[in-house]
Parts: sequence; C-alpha cells; structure tokens
Amino acid sequence: MKTPAQFAAELVRPEIRAINAYPVAPATGMIKLDAMENPFHLPDALRAELGRELAEVAINRYPDASGAAVKTALRAVLGIDERFSLILGNGSDELIQIVAVSLAKPGAAMLAVEPSFVMYRANAMLAQMRYVGVPLRPDFTLDTDLVLAAIAREAPALIFLAYPNNPTGNLFPLVDIERVVREAPGLVVIDEAYHPFAQVSFADRLAEFPNAIVMRTLSKLGLAGIRLGYAFGDPAWIAEFDKTRPPYNLNSLTQAVALIVLKHADVLAGQAATLRAERDALSDRLRRLPHMQVFPSAANFLLVRVPDANASFSRLQDAGILIKNLHGWHPLLSNCLRLSIGTPQENVALFGALQSM
Repeated sequence: MKTPAQFAAELVRPEIRAINAYPVAPATGMIKLDAMENPFHLPDALRAELGRELAEVAINRYPDASGAAVKTALRAVLGIDERFSLILGNGSDELIQIVAVSLAKPGAAMLAVEPSFVMYRANAMLAQMRYVGVPLRPDFTLDTDLVLAAIAREAPALIFLAYPNNPTGNLFPLVDIERVVREAPGLVVIDEAYHPFAQVSFADRLAEFPNAIVMRTLSKLGLAGIRLGYAFGDPAWIAEFDKTRPPYNLNSLTQAVALIVLKHADVLAGQAATLRAERDALSDRLRRLPHMQVFPSAANFLLVRVPDANASFSRLQDAGILIKNLHGWHPLLSNCLRLSIGTPQENVALFGALQSM
C-alpha cells in the first residue's frame, strides 16, 4: 500500500512539488512593518457600527453572488466610470488568478517586469502559462525598449504592470506605460494596489485602450482583513473573467464590512494622507544615514539598501520590529529591505533601530 507521500509524489504536478507555500512570518508581539498594511484602527464609533450591523448579517445564507451593492458603492465612492464593468475578488490575488486562467490558451505567455509582485509569476505557473520576466534597470526604472523588444519577440497574451511597483515603490512614467499598452498584442493589467498613496491612476486613460483593465484592492487602504480586490474595464473583458470567477467568492461579512466602511471613506482617506506624510518624513530621515540608500516611493513602504540585509533584518527582529528582507529574491534586490510605513510611534522606533546599526 502506497503512503500518502508516495501518492502525492506521483500525482501532484512536478512544478507544484518544487515550490514552497507563500511564507508569512509570525508577528505576535512585534511592530509589524512587513506587509504594507494600514497600521491604524478604525475609530471607535465606526467599530461599534460594524458590530451592530454585522450581527444582523444572514450568515446562514449564501452571499450575494454578484456583489452588486459593493460594486455600486465602489463606483460611487471611487468615481469609477459608468462605461466600465467591475469584477470583485477575494483580494487582488484571486483576480490575478482569474485573469491568468481565462487567458491561458496552450502556449500563451504572461509578461511582467522584475522585480515585481511575486504572484504574477506564481499564477503564470499555476495556469501553465509561459512566463516572461523582463528586468528593470539597476535603479528600478522601466527599461521600456527592453519591454517592447520582449513583447515583439514573445507576443504575450497577458502583461501585468504594477503602478506603483511592488517591491520597489516607484511609479513608472505614464508615457512608458502607454507605449507598452499600445504595443501589446494581448491584455495589459494595470495593478494599482497602492493607488491611495500614489494618487495617480491609469483609469483616466483606460477608455482609450481596448486591451487594458485596472486592478485595485482595499487591502492597502485599511481593510486587509476582509480580502476585497476589484478590477474594472470594458464590459467585454469583465464578462469573460466573470465566467472563471468562483461562485460566491466574496463572503457576506466582507461585503457587509465594505458597504459600511465605504460610507465613511473619509476616515480611510485621512489615514492614507497620514501615511503619505509619514512615508515622506521617514524617507527624508533615512536618507541622512550614511549606510542607507533609499529609493523613491509612491506607495506605503520604502525600499532601502543596506550593507548587510540579513544582519539588519536579524537586528531589527531582535528589537521587536518585523520588516521584509528581500535579499535573495532577485539579483537587483541585493541587500534590500522593504519597510512598511507604520504609525508615527512605530516609524520613530524603526528609525532609531536603523540609526543604531
């Protein structure tokens, strides 16, 4: 009789067996600055409102399969053009998977720049798409000519461009993104996960391009725990993606929280403004440290290069501060750390720890 391990070894796809599950570091008791979360709690009055309203949610019933009310609220609060349709996902991670699966014809390629969000490559593998990674320049700017050459050579069915980019934090010039979209033979997904901090968007130009959609999430804005991502674009695209979206993928509590909090969008906007100011202030302070290279950021995190990332990461852990060590992720990220922006008090603690190194 075969063991479960033997069955798994024979039946699981080799490329799945060759990878590890996505790592999430334990953070109990730590200052948590590793995952680009909003560090602020909601105001007490809003938390009380959530408690009252969520108690009435019919969790014995399936959720609204279309998420119609949430789509209406997103459209109203965020000013999404009526010409575009929306699709909702269990975080933007699920939307990346939906798009990849939908376009994964035999031999189809997905293209992304590198380093960028790791889930692009991961979902290309899961969907069995051919993955094409195009390196950024050493300063993490977009090498548009290199990207266009790869497009001409590989004819990708799907391109992901993060705007601003994760984990580097920078915004690629809009004119370069337009060049990529115009030359692409397939769909280009503009991933605006950090839109609340960049305060610029491709959405204003979206109607000009039949082969582009915009994807965002509420996670970075302050609702990471409810896992709500959304994408919008021409109805023809969204109708196709809706066919591969799992039924009832957005649970009732997520939908209820979103509807309540979006009525108080000014609270989240105020928190985002505080984080933008904290980002700029922390960046200025870190730039004064002789051992620190700080890269420009339009997100709610900073990418920095230090003499020894592994040692710095360990010392910060010892100080009770959890950040992201990117050393070893990609050659361009040698000795790089990613620092999420926290509360003013957390940022003071982070700077003090880094200053003492």
